[in-house]
This record gives sequence, C-alpha cells and structure tokens, in this order.
Amino acid sequence: MTGVRQKSLAIAAALFGLGLFIAANAHLVAVSIRSEPACTAGEGAAQPARRVC
Repeated sequence: MTGVRQKSLAIAAALFGLGLFIAANAHLVAVSIRSEPACTAGEGAAQPARRVC
C-alpha cells in the first residue's frame, strides 16, 4: 500500500467517523425536541401535567 493510498484511507475514515458523530448528535437533538417533558406526571400526580398529551 502506497503512502498516498494510506493517507487517503485515513482521511476517509476520519471523515466517516466525523459524519457518524454529527449524525448521532443530530439524532439526539431531534429526539429531545420531539419529546414532550411537560406531559410527564409529577411526583404523586395521578394525571399528566397537560390533558392534551
């Protein structure tokens, strides 16, 4: 394997890892935005915080 080929594979692997990291964080942000924390029941509450949940 030549040095140029090895360097390009290392760059491609680094870019893939960076893309995977960005995609995972984007997924976490999307899930946190879609969640409705105001709809959870509080301590000792029998009903959700909002009825529309």
